[in-house]
Amino acid sequence: MLCLFFLVYYLSSTACSELLSRHRRSWIIDSFTIEEGHSGPFPYELGKINVDRDYLVYFDLHGEGVDEEPKGVLSIQKESGMLFVHRAVDYEEKTKLKLRFEARKTDYSIDTILGLEVSIQDINDNPPQFQNSLYAVSVDEEKTQGSNLLTVVAYDRDQRGTLNSTFHYEIKSVSPKTPDTDFFIDEFGSISFKGCLDHEVAQMFTILVEAKDHGEVVSLSSSATVVIHVQDGNNHLPTISGQTGTGKVKEGETGSSLLRLHVTDSDTPNSPAWRARYTIQGDEGEHLKIETDPDTNDGILTVVKPFNYEEGAQREVSISVENELPYFFCKVKERTPSGLWTVDTSKGDGTDADQPHSVKVIIEVEDTNDPPVFSMTVKEAILEENAPTGTWVEKVTAVDPDTSHARDFEYKVGSDPAGWVTVDPHTGDITTVKTPDRESPHVINGVYTILVLAVDDGEPPMTGTATIQIHVSDKNDNVPQPKEHFLDVCVSDGPTTTNITAFDLDDNPYGGPFSFELLGDVKGKWKLNPSYGYAAGLVKEPGVYAGPYTIDLKISGMQGEFGVYNISVTVCDCSVIANCRTRRGTATRAGSGAVGVAFVSLFLLLFMLLLTVFMSCKKEFAAFETNSSGDTLLTSNTETPGTDCKVPDGVLAVFTDEKHHNASNWQRLSDGKQNMNFSSQQDMEQNFMNQHFPKWDHIRTNQSWQLSDNFSQMARSSFIRNYHHTHQFVDMSTMASSNKKNSSHASEQTDATLLALLNRRLSSLLETEDDLLDYQPHLYAEEGDSYSFSELENVTLSDDDSFQKAIKDLGPKFSQLASICKPPHIKN
Repeated sequence: MLCLFFLVYYLSSTACSELLSRHRRSWIIDSFTIEEGHSGPFPYELGKINVDRDYLVYFDLHGEGVDEEPKGVLSIQKESGMLFVHRAVDYEEKTKLKLRFEARKTDYSIDTILGLEVSIQDINDNPPQFQNSLYAVSVDEEKTQGSNLLTVVAYDRDQRGTLNSTFHYEIKSVSPKTPDTDFFIDEFGSISFKGCLDHEVAQMFTILVEAKDHGEVVSLSSSATVVIHVQDGNNHLPTISGQTGTGKVKEGETGSSLLRLHVTDSDTPNSPAWRARYTIQGDEGEHLKIETDPDTNDGILTVVKPFNYEEGAQREVSISVENELPYFFCKVKERTPSGLWTVDTSKGDGTDADQPHSVKVIIEVEDTNDPPVFSMTVKEAILEENAPTGTWVEKVTAVDPDTSHARDFEYKVGSDPAGWVTVDPHTGDITTVKTPDRESPHVINGVYTILVLAVDDGEPPMTGTATIQIHVSDKNDNVPQPKEHFLDVCVSDGPTTTNITAFDLDDNPYGGPFSFELLGDVKGKWKLNPSYGYAAGLVKEPGVYAGPYTIDLKISGMQGEFGVYNISVTVCDCSVIANCRTRRGTATRAGSGAVGVAFVSLFLLLFMLLLTVFMSCKKEFAAFETNSSGDTLLTSNTETPGTDCKVPDGVLAVFTDEKHHNASNWQRLSDGKQNMNFSSQQDMEQNFMNQHFPKWDHIRTNQSWQLSDNFSQMARSSFIRNYHHTHQFVDMSTMASSNKKNSSHASEQTDATLLALLNRRLSSLLETEDDLLDYQPHLYAEEGDSYSFSELENVTLSDDDSFQKAIKDLGPKFSQLASICKPPHIKN
């Protein structure tokens, strides 16, 4: 029943400036209802709004159905108030149209505004609709009756709570129709079945389901298709139908296939209900294995552990077969008119009908030649280290298991990594042929392992194997040794400690802890703290400066055995060089060049020896010119001319190797000088540096850090002054001893030694410069800076001091010069 609801209110006209006055109003408005889906013709009159007025009014209509969606459904005649319907409406889109009715005076002022609703009357124009037009589901064949297979859902768009929207489900058809299966659907759309599902009878069911409403005038309906796929279950047991193969196997053989078992199964091929699974009963030694051929479903019987003919010539086993899925059985016994049917089901509950099929299989074992068998395949023995050759170790024993025809065999050594032992081929006695060493790499955790074989004379010969684990007892035949032979120590103001670790190849109690002792004159230089244990602390005293050192270290074990070792210690300034390894690496990189230089030097030496054949002897000697600095070189050629030879021009040989220095080297140096003419002291110094230090300019110009020109000149002058002073000292010594020939000869040897010391000192300075090649250039001053440089300390060598002492004190006298050259980032 459709009704018209009014919401009437009065709005006074704001356009009128006169005083408001009450008027009597009389409204007569009928109820308005539009039937859904009206067929026309359009427009048609819906009803009239009557107004009792003493004056003329005009009518307007706004809202849904007029100027709001759905537009164009209604209109009103302005003078009469008649409502017209222009087109059909749909209840499912709008159940009511909400409008606003206005009455206006001739001056367009509002007289009255009314709110009204027009009801839409529903008709049964929508059938129930399923969510899907096609439903599909797969179910197992073992599904029991009454189980829900799937649920279908439908809905109706007509007015709720009316007969137009009320519907029910119904199964219209089932294909194929089988006697043992009946499908039904409840009021909620749940589809179930009665009876049994049988994949072999019907693999798929197609069901047509209908949803029909209860409309009073007309009843509407729709349908959907439901497809049920029945998955094959294991409702047929597999049966062994036959076998192929001999069933024979040779003893000792594995991997061979004895036979194949064939099965038949009515379930779907290659499904879990069809694939067979075999089981072996009676194989006590677990010699056999059976696998399923995935293509044919046959059972393949294979030997995985060898048979022994002496244990039996025949073996009987039982083989059964079943499927991967459990067996299931369903049969309809009675069809009742209501409710579920009476069925008989089975799920492998142990009845005779459910037992897997099995067969007996006979395995025949063929006799073959068995290898000798040792009484113990793994045997242990004890042997002392350093035992004499011929020491008995152990005895092995083997027998031939073939009882029917035993064969002769002999013993052999199969594996002996260090070649220590031999075995008697007849008795099996094992003896040593070499002295055993427990520290051998073949001894692992004190055990030396060998293999002994027993080989018979069969065709082919068979071999048995035994393992002998020889425990070698330790002897104290090794001395303690240091793990480190090269140590790096940094220069510091206080003592510096570096660990030295020791080890002993012998085992306890012949190993550590150890006692450490420094040999030689090490007081004030080196000491040990601690000096007992597995590692000692080598302490460098502050008085030890940078350079290479060699210390003698004695390491003693607990039993008194000891060893003395030379330990190379490199002390370096770690603030200048990252670590001593950098210096060592630099020296290593220079090693290849040093080898080349050695070969060139050797070649030059041979060349010089050849030149001596062409040397001309001289009778007179010229005195060396004095230099401009006032230093004087005294005449040293006061001896009677002897067999001295003139060195050809351009050849100057200076030998710096201490093992080859002698007095003639210094004499050759003097002979070379008499042919030198220098225009100035600077030329003389430059020629001196080129002859004696040919690498000086190369080093000075190619180093990664550059000395200033002032420093370079000062260093060159310092070296020249020291050389001149030394030369003068040598010449004076020679002149003072010229009256005694024997004394002169001893002086010449001293001169050669001093020359060697000087050259070694200068060479060490050059090597120190080589070590600094790894550093980047350092900027000490820029143009415009006003740094004030202090004067360098004069380097003088006293005539009273020995030349060797002067060489040793040369380093500290360059302390101020070294502080200037030191990069700023490492200065204190």
